[in-house]
Amino acid sequence: MRILRAALALAALTACALARAQTPPEEPPAPGPQVIVPDVERQDVRIVHIPSRDFEFGIFAGTYSADNFGSNTVYGGRLGYHITEDFFLESALGQTTVTDTSFRNILPGGLFPNPRENLRYYNLSLGYNILPGEIFLGKDIAKVSAFYLIAGLGNTEFLNTSHQTFNAGFGTRVFLRSWAALQLDLRDHMFSQDILGTRRNTQNLELTGGVTLFF
Repeated sequence: MRILRAALALAALTACALARAQTPPEEPPAPGPQVIVPDVERQDVRIVHIPSRDFEFGIFAGTYSADNFGSNTVYGGRLGYHITEDFFLESALGQTTVTDTSFRNILPGGLFPNPRENLRYYNLSLGYNILPGEIFLGKDIAKVSAFYLIAGLGNTEFLNTSHQTFNAGFGTRVFLRSWAALQLDLRDHMFSQDILGTRRNTQNLELTGGVTLFF
């Protein structure tokens, strides 16, 4: 009897297992309605590039601080060529006046033939854009900009003498249009002279602002 009961139980378990194996799996319940609907406004993304016009022409004005002789107005022009989006060449021509008024109060006749003497310079420089980006004017207006380093060689003509000059500095451009930009520069013009009796290197700082056209 015990063997018969065990056989019947085993047969019942086998039948249940076969029945479960043949039963199709239940389908998952359908997803309910989304509780939170995100309200995100899509915006078009515009990649900023410095305008690709290769040549530039600009005019500038500002102040030129001649070492030991005070500061006076300087003005001039620039012509440049953009080799790549990062590097550019620039030639510049500028003019200012230098006075020895403070020395004339001490030395009869002063140091210069005339109280005011012209100083002219020209140079060729290499610039590198290190921080191209945008400047925001308010919350709705953005303008393409570029911060750059620049250095070069040239000559300074002063008191009928030509002085080899090294210039270095930095500046920034803000593009009003793809063909026009405002420009601000700070540069140091370094050359040696012996007006005060001994030859020494002079540091002549120049701060200018101007307008540049691209074509």
